[in-house]
Amino acid sequence: MTTHQRSIVASIDPVKLDRLAEVAVKVGLQLREGQDLFLTAPVAALPLVRRIAEHAYKAGAGLVTPILSDEELTLARYRFANDASFDRAPAWLYEGVAKAFSANTARLAIVGDNPMLLAGQDPAKVSRANRANSLAYQPALEKIAGFDINWNIVAYPTASWARQVFPGEEEHVAVARLAEAIFAASRVDGEDPIGAWQAHNAALKLRTSWLNGERFAALHFTGPGTDLTVGLADGHEWHGGASTAKNGITCNPNIPTEEVFTTPHAARVEGHVVSTKPLSYQGTLIDGIQVRFEGGRIVEARASRGEEVLNKVLDTDEGARRLGEVALVPHSSPISKSGLLFYNTLFDENAACHIALGQCYAKCFERGSELTADEIAARGGNKSLIHIDWMIGSDEIDIDGIRQDGTRVPVFRKGEWA
Repeated sequence: MTTHQRSIVASIDPVKLDRLAEVAVKVGLQLREGQDLFLTAPVAALPLVRRIAEHAYKAGAGLVTPILSDEELTLARYRFANDASFDRAPAWLYEGVAKAFSANTARLAIVGDNPMLLAGQDPAKVSRANRANSLAYQPALEKIAGFDINWNIVAYPTASWARQVFPGEEEHVAVARLAEAIFAASRVDGEDPIGAWQAHNAALKLRTSWLNGERFAALHFTGPGTDLTVGLADGHEWHGGASTAKNGITCNPNIPTEEVFTTPHAARVEGHVVSTKPLSYQGTLIDGIQVRFEGGRIVEARASRGEEVLNKVLDTDEGARRLGEVALVPHSSPISKSGLLFYNTLFDENAACHIALGQCYAKCFERGSELTADEIAARGGNKSLIHIDWMIGSDEIDIDGIRQDGTRVPVFRKGEWA
């Protein structure tokens, strides 16, 4: 490690970093004794990787297997690789990962790469590489989307990411500020983070219990530029915070999280909606998104910035123009109140209500663990190679729940729970 790298690491509070590692293992994963752990992370996040491995082994982990990525290696591919390579992906690796998941290996991802890393690369190559990777990853993704195992995502404040969030700051200051923002959003800035997560999960459980009791047929979003009716899948179920995977382990897949979410009906979305925050996707900032739905499908799409990339995403497959998730987040969420754009969906989606293009989650159905893929589709669940969240909530958005008989119940008013 260079002197500069040591200086960057030194700007991150080691006590809070250790708390984040402990929360990832004990709350995010609820790792069981003897359970293996597969972990991916940027190489810059090695300090957090080491702490997570330590807490995992203390919790009785079998084997902890990390795979690290490097931004310079990623860029080398786009600069020098043969053109045909962008239509390929290491299927052998993902088949091995799927096999590990079938053997009850837990999954943890540490995010933190520069969100604009591929901004200067050929969008066509980026799109081709993403599609090839998505196709190859399907055997493993099915285990995640089906919630077969306990999994978790947390974040590490890399220097390249911090420079994007705080462009006017010296690098060590930017890293320190991003670290504190991550720690606060992840609820590890207090003395009892595990207790804080227990209380937060209980609060989210109250929201999901109410929504599941109402059994709404649809949600109606209204606000500036938005008049959108999102039909909900037949037999849908709301989730938020801690959930129980098919392997019986209750985990928090996302840290941080402020959302409650469920599955829309892929054929019952009507109207128009605009984005309220930019979407950072594979090195492109897509802003000012405006789309119109008919019969559940996006039939018109525009963006004030990044429109070409948006259209490539929508053309990924048939399911890419339909919704796989709708999520409710109050405007007063801690991440919203921070006023920061993180350029990272793990954080930005927890600042506002959002919808997701593409693949649905099997767990968002009653008895979802027992349903086949055909049964999920029959209930309105969407299938796609992608799952991309983008924000549609603000302090000007109202949401009504529409019951089966057409009566309406206020759910959100001016961006807050009604």
